[in-house]
Amino acid sequence: MHPFDYVRETTAAEAVRAGAKPSAKFIAGGTNLVDLMKANVEHPAHVVDINHLSLAAIEDVEGGLRIGALARMADVAAHPLVQKRFPAVSQALLLSASPQLRNAASIGGNLMQRTRCPYFRELIWMPCNKRNPGSGCAAIGGDNRMQAILGTSEHCIAQHMSDFAVAVAALDGVLTLRGPGGERRVKAESFHLLPGKTPHLEHDLKYGELIVSLFLPDAAHAQRSSYLKVRDRTSYEFALASAAVGLHIDDGGVIRDSRIAFGGIATKPWRAHFAEAVLIGQKPSAKIFRDAAEAEMKGAKGYGMNDYKIELGKRTLVRALTDLAGGAA
Repeated sequence: MHPFDYVRETTAAEAVRAGAKPSAKFIAGGTNLVDLMKANVEHPAHVVDINHLSLAAIEDVEGGLRIGALARMADVAAHPLVQKRFPAVSQALLLSASPQLRNAASIGGNLMQRTRCPYFRELIWMPCNKRNPGSGCAAIGGDNRMQAILGTSEHCIAQHMSDFAVAVAALDGVLTLRGPGGERRVKAESFHLLPGKTPHLEHDLKYGELIVSLFLPDAAHAQRSSYLKVRDRTSYEFALASAAVGLHIDDGGVIRDSRIAFGGIATKPWRAHFAEAVLIGQKPSAKIFRDAAEAEMKGAKGYGMNDYKIELGKRTLVRALTDLAGGAA
């Protein structure tokens, strides 16, 4: 591990000032950052501890729920208002990591975790454009079974790991960021960036900015939502494919509104706008759910070992929607 300076701040203003130093990183639970520092992948010169900031509240506010960035994953998952009004968020958190990690990790840190593949940690033998921009992407022609089929580029096909971020993107979450220039708000679905030619740039964060809170807006589709995760084993494993879905079905059985986001198959939490559009105005059925999945997967591209994810992604969405709709003919 490289040497670094450490400071603990108690106010957001102090944290922002400290975080604006060159090569500074904020730390809360540290479940991703410390791991990568030990692996010599991350080398911050300054580590700013923000655990003593007053950013852990979960508050019922006008129009929705506001969750502080330092709220722990386990606390958010267990909160009755989250479970009642945003069940997909609670389910996604409970399907993430292990109980020990969920007790330690903050939701802000979860949203900031690095998008990565096994080659990201291979410092000597394999190139990685995230770790060393311009060096190449070993996953494209290598072991890519777990990697993305949506949102990829010739520079990176790494799979985004967060379950929570997928549910938040599906349910129209909005992040409040604070930096040297003040506060601004960013839609959760836009916060994570596509790799393009710059895969080392993963988040819509300006210099020195800090996530301070997440707002989840109330909606009928949010209250009727769920999260399905398909993985190799049922404990402590990243998704092969996942889907956060929300439906507003009126008294006549017609889908009036829908929200869908994929995880496990894309380079960022993948908001499925094409699939959502197919569902609007339709009655739930196996055919319409499959049509929605086909519409979203038209742009998918496999790289050999991960070709199976194209069909798996479709089936994951159909199953998630079928379960949520209470079965479909």
